[in-house]
Amino acid sequence: MARVVVDVMLKPEILDPQGQAVQRALPRLGFEGVADVRQGKRFELELAGPVDEAALERVREIARTFLANTVIEDFHVRVEEGVEEVGAVR
Repeated sequence: MARVVVDVMLKPEILDPQGQAVQRALPRLGFEGVADVRQGKRFELELAGPVDEAALERVREIARTFLANTVIEDFHVRVEEGVEEVGAVR
C-alpha cells in the first residue's frame, strides 16, 4: 500500500479568519516573528496497488470533486514515502 497526501489550502486571495486568529494569538503565547498563518486541511489516502499516473489522476479527481472547494481552495497531491513519525503527537 502507498500513502498519497492531498493538502488543501485556501487560495491566497481568500480571507482566512482562523489563520488570522492563530497569528494574533502567537505573540500572546510568547511566539514572536510569525508574519502570517494560513490554515488548511490534509487528507491521507492509502491506495491499494501501485501509485502510477492513473492512480494519481484518480486522487486528483477525488480532490477536485470531494475534498476541495476549488472555487476558494487549491490542492496539491503528493506521494508520501517512508515517513517515520518520530516525536509525533496524536
